[in-house]
Amino acid sequence: MPTPGYVFKDGGPIPDDELKSKNTTTGQTQDVVRTPSKPVSISTTSPVNTPTSSRSTFSSATESHALARADHDEKGAAQNGHNETEVKDLGWNDHPDDVPKPLVGGLPNEELWLLVRRFNKQMYHVKAMNEAPPGGLDLNIADEDEFSPDKLRANIERLYMTVIVGVIGFGKHIARLRSWREPRRTAAFCTVYFIAWIFNLVVPVMTLTFIILIAYPPSRDILFPPAPLALVDHKTGGIQSPMAGVLGSHDSVTGAPENYKGEAVEKEAGNFVNSFASIALSSASGKKDHGNPDSDPLNTSIPDPTDIAVAGADAKDNTAGGSNTVKHDKTKQPMEDAMWTKMRPIMHVIGDVADGWERFANALSPTAPFPEDGPRLRLAALLVPVLAISLLTTSAMFMKMNLFFVGFGFFADPIIWRAASWLNREFPHWQKLLEIRNTILKGVPTNAQLTVTLLRVGEAHKAPLPPPPRSDEAPSDHPAELDKDELTLDASDGDIHDAIHHDAESKAIADGSSATSSTAKPKHHHGARVLGFLKGTTKTGVEAKLGIDKVRATVGSNTAKSHLGILPKPGDYLPSGPIDFQARYKGKKGWVYISTSATTPCVSFSSHASDGTGEQTSNELKPIFSIPIEEIKELKKVGGLGWKSKLIVGWATDRNVADALEIIDKTGNSWKLTAIGLREELFNRLIALGSQKWESW
Repeated sequence: MPTPGYVFKDGGPIPDDELKSKNTTTGQTQDVVRTPSKPVSISTTSPVNTPTSSRSTFSSATESHALARADHDEKGAAQNGHNETEVKDLGWNDHPDDVPKPLVGGLPNEELWLLVRRFNKQMYHVKAMNEAPPGGLDLNIADEDEFSPDKLRANIERLYMTVIVGVIGFGKHIARLRSWREPRRTAAFCTVYFIAWIFNLVVPVMTLTFIILIAYPPSRDILFPPAPLALVDHKTGGIQSPMAGVLGSHDSVTGAPENYKGEAVEKEAGNFVNSFASIALSSASGKKDHGNPDSDPLNTSIPDPTDIAVAGADAKDNTAGGSNTVKHDKTKQPMEDAMWTKMRPIMHVIGDVADGWERFANALSPTAPFPEDGPRLRLAALLVPVLAISLLTTSAMFMKMNLFFVGFGFFADPIIWRAASWLNREFPHWQKLLEIRNTILKGVPTNAQLTVTLLRVGEAHKAPLPPPPRSDEAPSDHPAELDKDELTLDASDGDIHDAIHHDAESKAIADGSSATSSTAKPKHHHGARVLGFLKGTTKTGVEAKLGIDKVRATVGSNTAKSHLGILPKPGDYLPSGPIDFQARYKGKKGWVYISTSATTPCVSFSSHASDGTGEQTSNELKPIFSIPIEEIKELKKVGGLGWKSKLIVGWATDRNVADALEIIDKTGNSWKLTAIGLREELFNRLIALGSQKWESW
């Protein structure tokens, strides 16, 4: 008889009185029944962790938890109580057009899905904190966060989507002002500036302008009318044809088409990182070396070293110097170690810059359910003293004060160090308390903190938010909707029409190339045949290796079991979520179930599928383990394969690798679920369900 206390679908655990009557069987003893404080041993042959205590309270939760559970004036489908104990499916497997709109009050669904998509790429590993975070919001980046190339890539992509795109947009606004193509607006700015200059009020006027822009959001569109980013020329300030050939999106630099909002910018960010990697690899391997001959038939027929990622740098040095530099090079390993060691602080700095930008953006333009006025008015109030000082201070006094601070900083080093030592001794965490996220931007979220709050909104109302839609179809080449009447650019309707419909053929003619040449039959070089042969051979080897793993798994190899199901075929995964998720545990097929209707919410795994009614008994489902949500200490996304294996398998098979998720509880017990069809969605539900205060690692 299986041990009671597991959960299935949205059912609850067996009541405590029934547990006591059934926990008298004899057999192997394991620590399987626990309260949140300590484990209790029972006799069983199945390692099932059964919760018996009530759910922990939210007394020590964060502002994010409080906002998720608050009663807001503007509600979406996820916030409307359905007065049921079971979870409500808001369209997890439905077409996006059939999903209720909006899911969260005050936030369009596409904006919500944009945040969740980027959250999925950013979050890899979270741990529960014992103390409340200083700024009132959890999911901050840990000081000792782990470095990995994937996380570095994700942070650089965030930097592009936030800081770089924002700076490009600012530069194009300046170009529009300077071009005089919008004469009324430019003349107004020019007049105000020179009047302020005449009366020595340039700094006060600029400060007052910043206060107005911060405190009164409608002023932003009045002073800086929006325009599609790709439609504005950064040199002339006039219109231009988007680099993508069509204006398919408004917030991307290239104007590339997209199926859902934000996808074009995300693809740009990915290509931005890829371009840097390609340049670095090309530089190391000597792809554009000045010593290469102008004409080399062999060079055009062999595979490109940047495409097959060979060790081009070592090969180039060996052929140039005539000696095996790697074997005798005593600097190679120390330099590699030093670079990898320094990558973590560099990654952390990039993440902090992106976090700061996101916080300021969310303070200036808050997103529900966060308050609209508080942070924005707080920022504006900080500039009021600056405005007053600028009115009372002459330029000579200002320069004199600056020179004093420069001299004090240069010559007062002993005083500064003694003061810092005293602060470190009396207030060990004073640097943390002075960070902007804990002072002027306290309570203002990053996009990740905003997303986890939105996920908690759905969980608090027993209506988990549907995942972002997936689409394998290419986006349409039709231009995005554009209201020409609202554009203030100095261009006729015909010019704007020609620009946004600018196609690839006209772009090729403008570049001096023939439009018909692009449709000519491509030449097949020997290199392509070599790569095709290598790809076919590698695919055969991968399939053979996975076939051997199936045999090894049957004889008990744990490593082989973790590889089962990692290359799913189309149709392998049945529609699932928000309660059940198809996965494997120790190589065995099954379903992960999340229960929230019980006194103690749990996550469990069973090899038996639910019939969807939620009425199946414990004997019918026979779970393998069950974990109270409040007992989860750590969640970690794990790759289905190592990064080198994933590169080879992905290249050879053109199939996605199903990844894994590791769950660790407060006592250190670990459960690794593999081949999860909806790994990101399962992670998001688990991170949003409990009252844990998470930290990103």
